[in-house]
Amino acid sequence: MRVLSIIHQPDAASGVFGDAVRERGHELDEWDISRSSDPPAPIELYGAVLVFGGAMHADQDERHGWLRDENALLQRLHTDGVPTFGVCLGGQLVAKALGAAVRRMPSSEIGWFDIDLTPDAADDPVFGGLPERFKAFQWHNYHFELPDGGVPLARNDRCLQGFRAGTAWGIQFHPEVTPENLAEWLRTADPAEDGPIDIEALRAESEEYIAGWNAFGRDLCGRFLAVAEDAGATRPDATTRATSPRS
Repeated sequence: MRVLSIIHQPDAASGVFGDAVRERGHELDEWDISRSSDPPAPIELYGAVLVFGGAMHADQDERHGWLRDENALLQRLHTDGVPTFGVCLGGQLVAKALGAAVRRMPSSEIGWFDIDLTPDAADDPVFGGLPERFKAFQWHNYHFELPDGGVPLARNDRCLQGFRAGTAWGIQFHPEVTPENLAEWLRTADPAEDGPIDIEALRAESEEYIAGWNAFGRDLCGRFLAVAEDAGATRPDATTRATSPRS
């Protein structure tokens, strides 16, 4: 299977999700949509799409015109039933493409926070079987609402943390983050945007949790890829997608 990873800046890339793609024997194409208007191959060739984070916000179409193109692409993927998984900004963009509100939070959520699965998560093909409560790494100033017809999968006391809508999933936390990316985010943190952060305390806490968190991230992505594999096996054009030449 060919997997498309949509990124918005180099230090918020596929991370351990990329490891999970390669471990399952798939091909990963990483596309920085903020720098190139065209993906590495025609969209029709991808059996799954991952959408990652970035310092920009979902309501900044005027500043980042490519967000409009990404919105149209995510709507198309949803209509075509292509399994899609959005992380943080990516989850917000998926929710926005499906008509949900994305709003600035009263204050940022940055650091390690407990997240609880909802009762609906037990029957979800990606979230089912995950721990009912887990500590997650967060770095966001906005949050998404639930799209119409969507299923809430995870929450905490700050906001909705995960949902499914058709063949699209969105999460607010960062299970893809690598130690290297996290170190860069701490180095470049903007107090004006993110609020006060105790960098040293967060760095120490991250050293304690990051190894287990990376294992969680690879597992979560693997669960999503298993869904995409099943969808590709039953999709009428699966053979065509697999054998079409690269553009």
